[in-house]
Amino acid sequence: MQDSGTTAVGTPPRPPGSRSGRRPSILRLLGPAFVAAIAYVDPGNVAANVSAGAQLGYLLVWVIVVANAMAVLVQYLSAKLGLVTGRSLPEVLAERMGRRARLAYWGQAELVAAATDLAEIIGGAIALHLLFGLPLLLGGAVTGVISMLVLTVQQRRGQRTFETVITSMLAILAVGFCLGLVVAPPSLTGTLGGLVPRFEGTSSVLIAASMLGATVMPHAIYLHSSLARDHHGSGHSPAGLRRLLVATRWDVALALLLAGTVNLAMLLLAASTLAGRTGVDSIEGAHAAIEDALGPVVGIAFAVALLVSGLASTSVGSYAGAEIMQGLLKVRVPLLTRRLVTLVPALVLLATNLSPTWLLVLSQVVLSFGIPFALVPLVRVTSDRALMGEHRNGTATRVVAWGVALAIVALNVALLALTLSGVG
Repeated sequence: MQDSGTTAVGTPPRPPGSRSGRRPSILRLLGPAFVAAIAYVDPGNVAANVSAGAQLGYLLVWVIVVANAMAVLVQYLSAKLGLVTGRSLPEVLAERMGRRARLAYWGQAELVAAATDLAEIIGGAIALHLLFGLPLLLGGAVTGVISMLVLTVQQRRGQRTFETVITSMLAILAVGFCLGLVVAPPSLTGTLGGLVPRFEGTSSVLIAASMLGATVMPHAIYLHSSLARDHHGSGHSPAGLRRLLVATRWDVALALLLAGTVNLAMLLLAASTLAGRTGVDSIEGAHAAIEDALGPVVGIAFAVALLVSGLASTSVGSYAGAEIMQGLLKVRVPLLTRRLVTLVPALVLLATNLSPTWLLVLSQVVLSFGIPFALVPLVRVTSDRALMGEHRNGTATRVVAWGVALAIVALNVALLALTLSGVG
């Protein structure tokens, strides 16, 4: 198996074991899902989960559990598509569209990518302001530069090394966001009670919609199919493909279990520390309250985790954007060039002195438009016998997948409507 993985976006490596003929261990088959999982712990998730815990206590613990279950299914379907067909979701869709349709589809995907990048750059900028007092505009620029260095790893050292770097960042942010629970353990009774699905007023519906609606990020759906393909190669024997699909189930389950645990930790920390406090309706206010309640060490750990979240997620987002363009338009733009171009809109908005928290909300609203364009086609193509053969979605999977798709789309519509109406 290649140690470096792919050296260019969209160029698959040889199939695993092609050099030595030996079957790789399960551990060597893990990795792609941990990169995709970064989308589930980005700064937008931080804002939503902290708001949920601070305003509603343990009420919406069940939303984290449901969201994670949905994510496991969706990300597995994306990875399965890449393994079975040897093509990414954008490539499969491009084959089924005319030129105008591809351009229009790419346009909405680029808008969503810009909104994603906005949230992630803002998160990094806020973290640098909390840690070092940097102005938000300068913090955004620094976040962009560091993310370029992370992308350089993918360009020069290949996908495997990039996966290792991103997975390490995922581990760091997990520790940072979970550390506060060691100092202030949540209520066991409250946590268990929060597993019962319910709402309390319209504001709880809005927050739940923001949590669930932002669960499945469009760029993670597009990217995971190419990550799985590029990590494992193509041209597998039937037995080899079945083994890879089993390993992928483990990869997705473990990665999203970690991401779900981090999201739950954010909500529980806010519920146990911030409930009833005023001035915690922003990330900065929540950080100040956490530091005041639990001490500077926990406050620093939270800020570091937020910074790593922004750095990792914006790097992965740029990678996804390049894959989308490559698949839909057959145009390959160097990752670093794309990183520089997509950084500009985020810096322009930071320079306007608009509320960073408001910009995060705005980015989530824009993202809600892109969810159906990624999720619905994914369920359709993975249910296509002509494309997937014996690995097409079974009846039970199709029913659940369409249910998940409809639920997520409905929640995003609710999020959009409630946000624009000014409820909450």
